Amino acid sequence: MLAWTTTPGSRGGLTLREVPEPVPLPHEVLVQVEAFAPNPGDLAALAEAPAGTIPGWDGSGVVLESAADGRGPRAGERVVFLGLAARGWAQRRAVPSAMCAAAPADAPWERLATLPVPATSALRAVRRFGSVLGRRLLIVGAASAVGRFAVQLAARSGARVVAVARDERRHADLRRLGAYETHTALAAVSSRVHGAIDLIGGQHLVDAYALLEPGATVIALGHAAGADEHFPYGAFVADPATSDRSITSFFLGSEPDLADEMAYLAADPSLDTGDIDARPWTELATWIDAGAERRSGRVVFRVANRTDPGQQKAGPTKT
Repeated sequence: MLAWTTTPGSRGGLTLREVPEPVPLPHEVLVQVEAFAPNPGDLAALAEAPAGTIPGWDGSGVVLESAADGRGPRAGERVVFLGLAARGWAQRRAVPSAMCAAAPADAPWERLATLPVPATSALRAVRRFGSVLGRRLLIVGAASAVGRFAVQLAARSGARVVAVARDERRHADLRRLGAYETHTALAAVSSRVHGAIDLIGGQHLVDAYALLEPGATVIALGHAAGADEHFPYGAFVADPATSDRSITSFFLGSEPDLADEMAYLAADPSLDTGDIDARPWTELATWIDAGAERRSGRVVFRVANRTDPGQQKAGPTKT
């Protein structure tokens, strides 16, 4: 089969070449990959990956072989999948059945590929706050893939979503998705919040923590800023207005029982994924070499499989 493998010195650090077929373990299903949408974490990991590694966490496809232990989706089912051991940028991959969920027959492959990491991360993060009905929930980096899903899911749960996105042109869309108020910077947020999801890190995490009401938590879910966090002296000295506040880290791979939630997200046609820029997977290395620019929404790569030679067609869509 064909797969993208890390190759130092090549365009985008990748080469599309023939590799051995995956051999599933008893708890794994064999999936024919139809589409994948590179995540920031996928791209950040490329530089440190050993030569010959097949990158790629998640995507959409069809089960070719069910798991030998009898668990998970059956052969022929359309699925969304997640495997943080990577190996997703390939025509076929083995996936733990616990990280593979059935998808509707009428859902486009490209739409499904945008869901596993971003939407599931957003869902699990929002759930950590318990009931958010009528409470202010801050989302920093709200225009990102995870942020967009978090805005929608929090608003559906009754939260008064405070969305922070640097690009003011995205604010009307965030309000359409359910944001109660929008800001270009945390400095403009004037009232304390019940909880916060920070997708940027650096000074944003410091400032989000400062906005917490007593007993509230900020979830450090992303690190897009690539900067250190420097908390000022006294930031953790509590008084009646700042007691019991906390910061917690987040790692999707340690979250249990994700398959049911991935299936729920995949089956919801009202969940807005934003614009989708669909491209043939042969353009992956060129896109990465050019800086992995995302002019509008998620970039999704459609895999060409020998059984479906017409898959190379690509074009912009919105769901």
